[in-house]
Amino acid sequence: MRFFLGAHQPQWLGRVDVPLFVSYRRLVARRTLPRASAPWALDSGGFTELSMHGTWRTDVRTYLAAVRRFRDEIGRMEWAAPMDWMCEPWITGLTGLSVAEHQRRTIENFLVIREAAPDLPIIPVLQGWELDDYLACADAYERSGIDLAAERVVGLGSVCRRQATGQATVIVTTLAERGLNLHGFGFKTLGLRSCGAALASADSLAWSYDARRKPPLPGHSHKNCANCLPYALKWRARTLNTLPSWHQPPLGDNAPYHAA
Repeated sequence: MRFFLGAHQPQWLGRVDVPLFVSYRRLVARRTLPRASAPWALDSGGFTELSMHGTWRTDVRTYLAAVRRFRDEIGRMEWAAPMDWMCEPWITGLTGLSVAEHQRRTIENFLVIREAAPDLPIIPVLQGWELDDYLACADAYERSGIDLAAERVVGLGSVCRRQATGQATVIVTTLAERGLNLHGFGFKTLGLRSCGAALASADSLAWSYDARRKPPLPGHSHKNCANCLPYALKWRARTLNTLPSWHQPPLGDNAPYHAA
């Protein structure tokens, strides 16, 4: 499993030697962008977009232009998420739409993006809530002419908040048995331990929430380490070192990064 450390500080892209996961929303307003020191992937920011507005206000043309800029100016982009529609009940409650409609819009957006920008590494994303939803979404992709098993990465959305239950493990392992190279969005330590072996990759920003509830590292003057690179790297190394032997070999607790 390849692990992407969630990062809400874009300058980290040029400072660390570990894979990062960065949101479109954190990058889009920047006039200058760092050059990446390591591979990274782009989150579309869809959860925030739908949570704030109940719909996507960013249009496809704007999003694709930004993704192309990030790819060219930052470099080393492995892939980018589409403008997908999450299916958590509190999100469908905001949009007033069904899970099936969120899935339809997710697939439609991917098809439009792939046709408009085949040069960009946009990945398909499976959305749903129950296992049958995800299976229906996978079948809908197939009917649309997308062979998910042939895709380099297939995102798995709307799972991260159910990792304390066995439901997420069943969803991940069932889809992995179809031969899909799954990326788990927002997987915490518990989820990585239970089904990480069935994932091709995963990302997590859980270190920031962890740091917000704790005092800062010794010698750090800020209130907490929720935006602290040394804390994030220590959390990453500690988390990966607690996982079984199938995980990506981490850098140590003193993982190198380049000072600003």
